[in-house]
Amino acid sequence: MSLVSDPRSNFLLAALPDAEWARWLPQIEHVVMPLGKVLFESGSRPTHVYFPTTSIVSLLYVMEDGASAEIAVVGNEGVVGISLFMGGASTPSRAVVQSAGEGFRLKADLLMQEFNRAGPVMHLLLRYTQALITQMAQTAVCNRHHSLDQQLCRWLLLSLDRLRSDEIVMTQELIANMLGVRREGVTEAAGQLQQAGLIRYRRGRITVLDRAGLEARVCECYAVVKKEYDRLLPALKAI
Repeated sequence: MSLVSDPRSNFLLAALPDAEWARWLPQIEHVVMPLGKVLFESGSRPTHVYFPTTSIVSLLYVMEDGASAEIAVVGNEGVVGISLFMGGASTPSRAVVQSAGEGFRLKADLLMQEFNRAGPVMHLLLRYTQALITQMAQTAVCNRHHSLDQQLCRWLLLSLDRLRSDEIVMTQELIANMLGVRREGVTEAAGQLQQAGLIRYRRGRITVLDRAGLEARVCECYAVVKKEYDRLLPALKAI
């Protein structure tokens, strides 16, 4: 089975104990996740939770005037739809596919049945949620205190951690929407990274040429988030 079609290429699914995995396998459904697909809107109650494998999903807060900013990204390390088992049912964020690929989904009521067993699934999902909350908090700090150049480095590194390629398909306009800034600012920041030999940008595709250079240039926020994921989900780190 290829990595693309294997549900256990999502690290949360791979971390399920054998008994839980045996119950889940007949219930999970493979889905194609094209760029820009909205998995759920703010204020809605999701009917499914999604486990990306080769795709990345952005959680966006959308303002009344239509402007938006990314508050977190979810890829093959996690699940989209934590509001279901956190007790809130709905969420003020929008979930939209940022990088096209594939994934798997599970019906919301089935996830709740598993969570309410108060066993390993509950503990795994709660640890993941704490890591995700750390990412959200650090994103807010980063957007307030660090340069757009550093924010772009953080965004690129978080995306790379969730992909099996050094190439990201994303226009500067979409990046600007994710970061909540003007497109001109992204153009300037991307130009600086390209001039430094860290990335190559052309026709909506960003190729990372020097990951170590990005890590040397990024602010502390990336390391804080990565360290928390590794601390809370050590089983995922080893997979």
